[in-house]
Amino acid sequence: MQGLGLQSIKKNPALIPLYVCVAAGAIGAVYYMARLATRNPDVTWNRSTNPEPWQEYKDKQYKFYSPVRDYSKTKSAAPNYEE
Repeated sequence: MQGLGLQSIKKNPALIPLYVCVAAGAIGAVYYMARLATRNPDVTWNRSTNPEPWQEYKDKQYKFYSPVRDYSKTKSAAPNYEE
């Protein structure tokens, strides 16, 4: 297919920024998906040791910054299913 090989890039160097932008977008998308899969408290990979990982954040401040209130001192309104 024309435009996808190394010979086409040598003939038309204007394609290089296109390849760089597409590669950067693909890498960014993969990084974001990996970050969501590993850092999000709603995702659990091992249900045997911690079946409800979101309960760890029940009394923690999950927002990045809140000038109005400190969430670590307030009781969560989330229901407790263990009782």
